[in-house]
Amino acid sequence: MAGPDNKDTRSIELTDEQLKQIVAEADTGGRKPTGFTAQLLLVVALAWSLFQLWIASPLPFSLGVFVFNDTESRAIHLGFAVFLAFAAYPAFKRSPRDRIPVVDWLFAAAGAFCAAYLFIFYKELAGRPGMPTTTDLVASVVGLTLLLEAARRALGLPMVILAVVFLGYIFFGPYMPEVIAHRGASLAKGMSHLWLTTEGVFGVALGVSTSFIFLFVLFGALLETAGAGNYFIKSAIALLGHMRGGPAKAAVVASASTGLISGSSIANVVTTGTFTIPLMKSVGYRADKAASVEVASSVNGQIMPPVMGAAAFLMVEYVGITYVQVMKHAIVPALISYIALYYIVHLEALKMNLQGLPRREPLPWQRVAVTTTMTVSGLVILSAAIYWGLGWAKTVLGESAFLVMGALMLGAYVAIVRFAAKYPELHMDKPGETMEYLPEIGPTLKSGLHFLLPVAALIWNLMVEQLSPALSAFWATLFLIFILVTQRPLFAFFRGTGNFGATLKHGFKDLFDGLVTGARNMIGIGIATATAGVIVGTVTLTGIGLAMTELVEILSGGNLMVMLILVAVICLILGMGLPTTANYIVVSTLMAPVIVELGAQTGLLVPLIAVHMFVFYFGLMADVTPPVGLASYAAAGIAKSDPIKTGFTAFGYSGRTAILPFMFIFNTQLLLIDITDAFHLILTIVSATLASMMFAAATQGWFVTKSRVHESLLLLLVTFTLFRPGFWMDMLYPPFEEVPPTELTRLVEQAPRNANLRVWVEGISLEGRDISKGVLLPLGEPAANARERLNQMGLTVMALGEDVQVAAVRFGSQAEKLGLEQGFTIKTIELPASNRPDKEWMFIPAFALLGLVWFVQKRRARREPAPRVAA
Repeated sequence: MAGPDNKDTRSIELTDEQLKQIVAEADTGGRKPTGFTAQLLLVVALAWSLFQLWIASPLPFSLGVFVFNDTESRAIHLGFAVFLAFAAYPAFKRSPRDRIPVVDWLFAAAGAFCAAYLFIFYKELAGRPGMPTTTDLVASVVGLTLLLEAARRALGLPMVILAVVFLGYIFFGPYMPEVIAHRGASLAKGMSHLWLTTEGVFGVALGVSTSFIFLFVLFGALLETAGAGNYFIKSAIALLGHMRGGPAKAAVVASASTGLISGSSIANVVTTGTFTIPLMKSVGYRADKAASVEVASSVNGQIMPPVMGAAAFLMVEYVGITYVQVMKHAIVPALISYIALYYIVHLEALKMNLQGLPRREPLPWQRVAVTTTMTVSGLVILSAAIYWGLGWAKTVLGESAFLVMGALMLGAYVAIVRFAAKYPELHMDKPGETMEYLPEIGPTLKSGLHFLLPVAALIWNLMVEQLSPALSAFWATLFLIFILVTQRPLFAFFRGTGNFGATLKHGFKDLFDGLVTGARNMIGIGIATATAGVIVGTVTLTGIGLAMTELVEILSGGNLMVMLILVAVICLILGMGLPTTANYIVVSTLMAPVIVELGAQTGLLVPLIAVHMFVFYFGLMADVTPPVGLASYAAAGIAKSDPIKTGFTAFGYSGRTAILPFMFIFNTQLLLIDITDAFHLILTIVSATLASMMFAAATQGWFVTKSRVHESLLLLLVTFTLFRPGFWMDMLYPPFEEVPPTELTRLVEQAPRNANLRVWVEGISLEGRDISKGVLLPLGEPAANARERLNQMGLTVMALGEDVQVAAVRFGSQAEKLGLEQGFTIKTIELPASNRPDKEWMFIPAFALLGLVWFVQKRRARREPAPRVAA
């Protein structure tokens, strides 16, 4: 086996400048013009950030000036994104980086004008809906063409090719294969649908980018500028670096922490990888494995709330639930995926008998264990502390709680900075610099505690004040701006170093840099959400979603598992080369309805959030898949390894993420759905975590010691049972019992908060198809009567003898998203079987089997010599 520093002919080595260029070309644009041009781009980026802060604030409505509706805001948002895309991203590899050619200035101006066309001529367009003029069509065709060119520059060819394929499908529908053929559309109809309405480019996805995503990306950019990213990395190294393979474990935790504030896996790789990858190699990790750990943990940042690569905000609109609920459903799979990766790193260290880095002074294990646990579970602990520890303040103080907590936050900020000023300021080490001893835990953790306050403010606004995500992010960002400007003067004051004018000036420079960086980080996301609107518009115009359902149904032959595997593979293919945001829009638009429809026909009734999480996870897995993954290329450049080999190794490490979607589709308790009490919650989290770890052990071929084939198979059996105990219980007891539909009113009124009710419906759809399927009705909050509670989801029913019929379905409601239509008849209701034991009893034989494997391997490990350290 080659040592960690050995190279082969395919390995690459990138300088720090080249790595920054990779991030720039992928996230913010690779051009670095000078002089007036550079200043102009900075001003445009700053203006974009200020515009987004303005429309998110209450000021426009309070003052009655510069009030923009949703459509106008989306048009201006896209105008900024297109202008900066042409200005910041060169057309080709040989295009100049130090200046902007004239043709790009023309493209930028024309693209911005066409994007802002809906804003400039909003009243005129509102007066002639569906009747575009020649000027409208010219603006639409030119605008869409320039949008695709901007997407090619900012996102790469895969996104453009996918959009062009769907555009072709709109206009050449009659010439398509019979299973997906349609009548086709004229140029006027197609272009006006895609560009002049809110069904295509300016649809929900761009609206979410305008309303929510920008503010959270800006929040992350300001936190990074303030120094939070470096703080997270140093804290993880200080806490975990002493363990077996400690730098790799620190890389996992640091990437999880920076993933909270970063929407880019590539930036995450370069930010943490330049520090952690050389440290991993220094303790014995092979170059490609060190790079792969960083890639897997950085890409996993896209599934970690609160940002989730911006997909969380899109789920709010597509699924019809609140942002806090999305975070609640996403947190457990994200955490257990990171824990499993942490365990994989530990197993790799055991295989090679790797050690950690030394401390200057050994610490008691109890202290290290407590601080490590708090770091790994920091977001959950912080959220729980705010919600249950401070939530009472809202009840006691009422409307004034916001002002009181704001004052307390300011006081806490000053007190924490005064406390932190006693310790040295953290500085980012140079890439590749040798670390002889780990940083001290106490001084490292205490030096940056004030970075947690803006996160705490965000959690307070979301969970206690229950403000909208946009308004929550706005107030948290304002607090962060205050911290960014004042932290240096405050530290100077408490440390007695003086020079307040210079530190205050530095603070305003940090603010300026953060606002500009936040805007430039949004270029790709803004372009991605707009381009993905072409796919969404195609689906609404042509009905290809129904055709995709029929195609998968034919290929799967009605088999549920085959159908899910087919959907997973299609999501992998569709997601290759797409950024996270566009990735989710595409796979959720095309594949989520397939699972809902075909699953309903076979009895797989799950909440919409589970379906959307399923397609999101598999679309995201494409980020790791070679040869497309740019994150693997960047990590390989730091590790001096082969990028293709790195990609395949990272894909292997990501296998524990790939099994999660299948498990939470069949066991929605992993998404914290239908959890009855605290014990049930703890049991679900512990069993799921153990299952993910045992899957890692089985696939890595190592548990206590090197596993034999039959032991790995037994560990896979334990994994399956812990993830899906209901599979075995279904063989012994039927899971449901039927009750007549006349019981619907009573059941709806008696159901607890956020309960789901399984019903089977029949009828003829608007397309004339005979429908017979199951539907899981989300009942939401309790209401005065059944009628009001059903109306919350947009459903109205009426009794017809022994049957209950759907009388009306509100447009855009949850009921419509579930595929219910007026005239459908509810034939039966299914309730959990009353005489069935809890499925968790199946954990007992699973734990017994796990104990047997552990005992056998423990005995064998005592007789075997310890593995040698890799050369």
